[in-house]
Amino acid sequence: MSNEKAKGVTMFVPREAILDLLPLYAAGEARAETRAMVDAYLAQDETLRLEVERDGLGVTPELPLPATGPSAETELRTLRHAQGLLRWQRRLYAWALVFTVVSLGGVGWFQNGKLFFHFFLNDYPQYFRPCASIAATCWINYLIFFVIRRRLRAPK
Repeated sequence: MSNEKAKGVTMFVPREAILDLLPLYAAGEARAETRAMVDAYLAQDETLRLEVERDGLGVTPELPLPATGPSAETELRTLRHAQGLLRWQRRLYAWALVFTVVSLGGVGWFQNGKLFFHFFLNDYPQYFRPCASIAATCWINYLIFFVIRRRLRAPK
């Protein structure tokens, strides 16, 4: 509907909606249409107009505004904690990858034009078992850090 057609139409606006708009109206942040709507409502509602004139639009500058979030010190501490967790997670990933590759790796060589390869699993169990257990421990801890990191995310 265009503005020309809307000018002749009267619209019911609940008192609660006008009360919600009063802080914007008082601060001068409301659009011209909103200011006109609030002015028109105040012209019709004598009790609200007198209340607004008496109370100064409900704005009480002597009261401090409530804190909207954590302090800067708490934010910095939380950031450092999260960075430390991510650093440990990266280290665990790197070590888990290294020990996985080493434990699944082996030794290869050429002899008489042929390639020979022996896995650590079969030929060197004394090296395979510690590497595999360290790799498994690193992967488990990496996944634990992954779960912790997911919990640190802000709720949707």
